[in-house]
Amino acid sequence: MEILSPIILLAVIGLIAGIGLSLASKFMAVPVDEKQEKVRECLPGANCGACGYSGCDGYAAAVAAGEAEPNKCAPGGASTAKALADLLGVAVEAEPKVAFVGCNGTPECTKQRFEYQGMQSCAAANLVHGGPNACSFGCLGFGDCFRACPFDAIRMENGRPVICVDQCVGCGKCAETCPKSLISLIPQTAKVRVGCSNKQRGPAVVKACSVSCIACMQCEKNCPSGAVKVIDNVAVIDYNLCTGCGKCAEVCKRKVFC
Repeated sequence: MEILSPIILLAVIGLIAGIGLSLASKFMAVPVDEKQEKVRECLPGANCGACGYSGCDGYAAAVAAGEAEPNKCAPGGASTAKALADLLGVAVEAEPKVAFVGCNGTPECTKQRFEYQGMQSCAAANLVHGGPNACSFGCLGFGDCFRACPFDAIRMENGRPVICVDQCVGCGKCAETCPKSLISLIPQTAKVRVGCSNKQRGPAVVKACSVSCIACMQCEKNCPSGAVKVIDNVAVIDYNLCTGCGKCAEVCKRKVFC
């Protein structure tokens, strides 16, 4: 009896606890949104936050509630956007985008105003008079974007970030990190890009970088589709109009287009 008593007591406690949990699960259960669960199943589960939400669960809840578009998942790309659109019964355009660094200014092409010896970070260097480069608009080259990329889609080469297009999902983390706002998301199918962001003009531009845009407007004048405009002294491409003919690159003597 001395052995059976504690065993019986534990069995009774276990039975009571089991009944209590069963009742709690029935009467205190949180209603499950089946649409949200289905949306969540379509997402890749990267939880990168590129969609603007805390993670895949947050984005799924917003999509299911009609508060977010189904094409905001960068890692999932066009296939995920289509799956969500089919699930929700809506039409959506989801052209894949990749990051692009709007600066061709390698160390050989640019000059420095002073020697920087501080923290090896673009954000830190930018706080010191805009950085050591003669071009105050150019890439600082300390790799903040490289470290911010959650998909290993950026490598540092010759002091400049290089986007690995095959790995880039267009999440935009690198663009958020760049203190110079040099990185933008462009269509993956883009044939030409502008590798300069310097908004100065005249001798200052030529002196700062040998591959900078001098706003000569030859690209704008020779673009047959009107996709290239010189705005604030630097060429800008409207990819909704660009046909990828390459005429702008042909007439640019500064090799700004790449």
